[in-house]
Amino acid sequence: MAKILVVDDEKVLVKGIKFNLESEGYQVEVGYDGEEAVELARNGSFDLIILDLMMPKIDGLQACMRIREFSNVPVIMLTARSEDTDKIIGFECGADDYITKPFNILEVKARVRALLRRAGVAAQRDKNTRLTMGHIVIDSDERSAWKEGKSVDLTAKEFDLIELLMRNPGRVYSRENLLNVVWGYEYAGDYRTVDVHVRRLREKLELDPANPEYILTKWGVGYYLKNG
Repeated sequence: MAKILVVDDEKVLVKGIKFNLESEGYQVEVGYDGEEAVELARNGSFDLIILDLMMPKIDGLQACMRIREFSNVPVIMLTARSEDTDKIIGFECGADDYITKPFNILEVKARVRALLRRAGVAAQRDKNTRLTMGHIVIDSDERSAWKEGKSVDLTAKEFDLIELLMRNPGRVYSRENLLNVVWGYEYAGDYRTVDVHVRRLREKLELDPANPEYILTKWGVGYYLKNG
């Protein structure tokens, strides 16, 4: 099981990342400032570190440089900035990847998987990237989908949505939950966005979209994928 360190002074954000990574089979420890990041990295045996750029005491760049003095562990930087110069500085300080806030948590998980594979580390869930539910099949690495063996073209958000549901069969997600997870924790969209994407997924993946067998509605609550 891969062990990941997440350090950011936004505690709500850290809690969300920790929850989502643990649901993927990773072991997660957390910290809230740059000095703590260096200390935890020095004393713990981590397979990957996620660092915020702007943190108290010392920032993420300084923390990354100090960690590089004793470790080659893969590092992902989180930042509210999108300027290329900031990314270049981050890479020069030893970061391996860069994600700009607000981000899609599914993107974070994809970057984590990619870096761990590159480093020769795998989480339990990485043993099988292909998911099947009845006549619906998806491959999370290829980001491909099939209906009764025939390839189906999904948009990025449609794929993110069906992957989330297929990885958590039986779990009911409110439209607010889905907006937060699939569209980003600061996404200020309309709940109808979720309804439209669910309708499109049914049209593309269900044998009878008007009477869906797998992508189901829990009235008054949200959406879920039939469990078994």
